Amino acid sequence: MLHKFPISKLTLALLTLPLASLTHAAGLDRSGQDVSAFLQDGTYAEAVYTYLDVDVSGHDNKLVANDTYVKGNKTGDIAESYDFFRYGVKTDINDTFSIGVLYDEPFGAEAAYSGNNNFVSRQGDADKITVTDQVTGLAKAAAAGVALGEETDVSVRSYSLTGILGMKLGENKNYQIYAGPVGQKVEGEVELRGIAYGPANGYNAVMAPDTAAGWLAGFSYSKPEIALKAALTYRSEIDHKLDAYESFSPGAIQATRGAWANGASKVKVTTPESVNFDFQTGINPTTLATAKVRWVPWSDFKIEPPRYSGATKLPLVNYSDDQWHVELGLGKKLADNFSVSGSIGWDSGAGDPTSSLGPVDGYYSVGLGAKYDMTKNWAISAGGKYLMLGDAKGSLPNGLIASDFQDNDGYAFGVKLSYQDK
Repeated sequence: MLHKFPISKLTLALLTLPLASLTHAAGLDRSGQDVSAFLQDGTYAEAVYTYLDVDVSGHDNKLVANDTYVKGNKTGDIAESYDFFRYGVKTDINDTFSIGVLYDEPFGAEAAYSGNNNFVSRQGDADKITVTDQVTGLAKAAAAGVALGEETDVSVRSYSLTGILGMKLGENKNYQIYAGPVGQKVEGEVELRGIAYGPANGYNAVMAPDTAAGWLAGFSYSKPEIALKAALTYRSEIDHKLDAYESFSPGAIQATRGAWANGASKVKVTTPESVNFDFQTGINPTTLATAKVRWVPWSDFKIEPPRYSGATKLPLVNYSDDQWHVELGLGKKLADNFSVSGSIGWDSGAGDPTSSLGPVDGYYSVGLGAKYDMTKNWAISAGGKYLMLGDAKGSLPNGLIASDFQDNDGYAFGVKLSYQDK
């Protein structure tokens, strides 16, 4: 005989914390594009804050940029700490239709090199460039035209607002289909410095915010008798055209007689499609098991600013592999108003070698969380994850190895305030 599990008591911390994807782990993935707020029962609202602090340190290539890697100078910690928010609200119109609005910051990057290495402009860099470095005389001109001490720096931000309409089906309303529009804004800045980038040393791009539309669709199934919920959600690609200003070092422009000219351009960026699978089931009336799986085809993603790519014949950013993310969790209710959870996770990354602007090949994670019901409707959750980052070599778009990063780790912390009225 099946016993109906008290789902209201099993809304555990594991389910309320954000999926702490890591900017450098796979492409530009950041929030995990979670839709769990819409899948909650009754009227539900949440506000989530996440903070990540990771150490991504390595060494440059003594050969500057080459098919062969020889350990060079320290890069310092290139990963800047970052935080982001997620909000969601959902309510049932009746026993068939539900509506919701979700906000998150799905994609982004924050990276900066510092110190004495091939990603920072230095005295005498032009003299160090030789034929064995597999760069041309143009690189010498570029290096000579860059101010000393300037550092490679990249910042990408995105913001997403999703509206969802769901319709429950079946005699017991166990099935639900849902869909809705997605509005997304993207902006970014890039500064390439140091002889690792060859003739692109001194390149700058400022990309103004652009807003474009996409869509979301999904299917879910629930069986309250055993606290089972399963959902499959697809998000479409979104095409952006960002107004940008691109500029090169004076040395590069002079050496090519203006072929690498500064000026305005349109940068086309297509943020990738994705598929999320969310699953939970009760093991007994006080214990819940969960699983999350996410797929993103980063191998199809490129950023190709027209002036940069026209001059170099290469994309600014690209990846070789698709991302897979898997997270398994277990939650336990210890008291009527208090529960705890634990999780383990794995992220495949987007290939090794990978971009020198995010040299991490996935990660493993271990997490702990807790949830406290302050009243019948209000709850607060908090938790953290330890991230063991995968070793990776940083490559340039032409495939040459420019750096090596090993034995790095990081921490993610999250806090959430939620309201639910069933």
